[in-house]
Amino acid sequence: MKNSNGLILFILTVGVFGIINTEMGVIGILPDLAAHFDVTVSKAGLLVSLFALAIAIAGPTLPLVFSRMNRKHVMLMVLAIFIVGNMISIFTTNFTVALIARVVPAFFHPVYVSMALSVAGASVSERDAQKAISKVFIGVSAGMVLGVPVVSFIAHAISLEAAMSFFAIVNMFTFIATLLFVPSMPVQTRLTYGSQLKVLTNGIVWLSILAVLFLNAAVFGVYSYLAEYLAAVTNMSGGFISTMLLVYGLANIAGNVVAGRLLTNDPIRSVTLFPIVLMALYLIFFFVAEFKVATAIVLLVWGILAGIGANINQYWVMSAAPKAPDFANGLFLTAVNLGTTIGSGAAGFVIAQIGTKYILFVGVLSLMIAFICIVRRNSLYKTAG
Repeated sequence: MKNSNGLILFILTVGVFGIINTEMGVIGILPDLAAHFDVTVSKAGLLVSLFALAIAIAGPTLPLVFSRMNRKHVMLMVLAIFIVGNMISIFTTNFTVALIARVVPAFFHPVYVSMALSVAGASVSERDAQKAISKVFIGVSAGMVLGVPVVSFIAHAISLEAAMSFFAIVNMFTFIATLLFVPSMPVQTRLTYGSQLKVLTNGIVWLSILAVLFLNAAVFGVYSYLAEYLAAVTNMSGGFISTMLLVYGLANIAGNVVAGRLLTNDPIRSVTLFPIVLMALYLIFFFVAEFKVATAIVLLVWGILAGIGANINQYWVMSAAPKAPDFANGLFLTAVNLGTTIGSGAAGFVIAQIGTKYILFVGVLSLMIAFICIVRRNSLYKTAG
């Protein structure tokens, strides 16, 4: 049984990587896509922004709609939709068609990811649930921070079509593996839609959503402009920046392993201390940003913390609504995507008005707000207890 669970977790991890990589991977080839479809780079950016918007819209709704259906069947359906969208994107020369082929699957992104996290948590004992979820989060981290350089490398080493095919190949592999090795997973307790929506009447749930929104704004608001920061402030070369982004990505993956242990042993303390530690790191970064070696050390630590933070985000929303896991995971996905949008928008404004170096204070302010929400939620739990 243990080996079976390990195989299922591996399939879910690869599946989540494929879904997230389809979302994020195009970032590294936007100029190539713009040239391919004969559109501006800003218009090609719609392939990213509309994908994220679709996730934010579908996050709290579609996981709820599909929460009463056999999870294996739903995951196979979502993977099939992504494969079709991937195939259309490879062969079409029409930008509008390519945009539709990306946006339609994007609505089903939170369905697969939320179910993958729920299945991972349910495949082991309650105590080990967060460790299992942290393993699936390796796929999330890999898709978000390693997918970009991998897809970019394939595009420039082989062709743009080969890079786009990478999305389809990963999703095809997951579809076949899910079909062959994942058992049927009918929902044992069919929760009514009303009972799941009822969690939104709980103030603790809203405080959790707000905390996660600002935690993610703090990380990805700054990370979105990291390459620009390293070039403008640290004066790193393009090759050194690529190396630093890879270091950050690998450290992010390592952070998932650390997070599984922290959230299993002492979750409340870990969540409460997280924004304080990351705030301190951002302030250190601000003062040492001109020094390459110090910056490299900061990025290594930051990558680990970001991996821990991704797990904290999911845990914080999920633990606020444990009786509606699929819906809670959908809320988590919406919160993190909105947080990324708000954080990157605020950082972009700071760059335009003050300068690139000061985007770290977008992270610091976001972390202060998140910390207030976390402390307030903790106090409500104590009062309820």
